[in-house]
Amino acid sequence: MQALVDGRLRWDVESRCAACGCAVAVCGGGDTPAARREQLLAAHGPARLRVALPVARVTVMRVLRAEGGLDLPGAKAALHDVLTGAHTGTLPEMERLARALRTAGVPATAVRP
Repeated sequence: MQALVDGRLRWDVESRCAACGCAVAVCGGGDTPAARREQLLAAHGPARLRVALPVARVTVMRVLRAEGGLDLPGAKAALHDVLTGAHTGTLPEMERLARALRTAGVPATAVRP
């Protein structure tokens, strides 16, 4: 599972052995491990980030750089994806980004296609 808690991404995984009943729970904050993130995307599908057009491109790029740790070329590529509806991720990831954009004055939402 992945969720936004106080504006930060949190994740957790629980597993129980069918044979012995032993249970394990693992959790963390920040980036979800790649294998878990792929499982979430496979199970729930990607969410998309939508912004209201026209949009202040510089503001969107500034947020993308701050939230994603992107360099300028990466932010330009991500901006293109945002504007074309191709910027995807898990729903909590896209909601976190949408909140940051709204805080910066850009109307944005996270949606499932």
